[in-house]
Amino acid sequence: MPTRTTVPLRVTESLAAIAAEQADAIRRFLASDVAAGTASGGPASVESAAAELRAARRVFVLGAGRSGLALRMTAMRLMHLGLEVHVVGEVTTPAIAAGDVLLVASGSGSPAAIVRAAETATAAGARVTAITTAPASPLAALAAVTVVIPAAQKQDHGGRLSIQYSGGLFEQVVVVLGDAIFHSLWTASGATADELWPRHANLE
Repeated sequence: MPTRTTVPLRVTESLAAIAAEQADAIRRFLASDVAAGTASGGPASVESAAAELRAARRVFVLGAGRSGLALRMTAMRLMHLGLEVHVVGEVTTPAIAAGDVLLVASGSGSPAAIVRAAETATAAGARVTAITTAPASPLAALAAVTVVIPAAQKQDHGGRLSIQYSGGLFEQVVVVLGDAIFHSLWTASGATADELWPRHANLE
């Protein structure tokens, strides 16, 4: 068993370190020239992702574990904007079809269930938008748009890309990225906050 430190890191120190790491990851993403100007990696990819969601007949959201929880926050905001949104796995989620978009978050881009869902979506004529750390993953190969986040995968324990445990940084950036996409779509819509408010849940 490892020896516990007698001087634990203060929570405020952890908060500052995590905030700095998030800001650095976003800066590196914005400065990325990976396939610049395309729908695969680099800042242009997130613009393409927003365009895919704007044009979609319906949006289906999928992610496993914490990545899925992070992406559900985006699903809620897109619903507030007036898009028809479904979370994969819920009993009321219908069949995906042509004209729909499957929005997926997966750090590794390789879980079998995630890849199978993306294969099903593409076979049905839907388009896949993937948020991942792995541009060469099976998920990315199926995606029309791949947004590559410069963060550690959950089994990357070397601390090279993140001081945080497992996929923490990736999941946090997924939340921020989703909010940025929502904010862009919202401002483009011309809708006011008061116009969005009636879509907030009133059965809680």
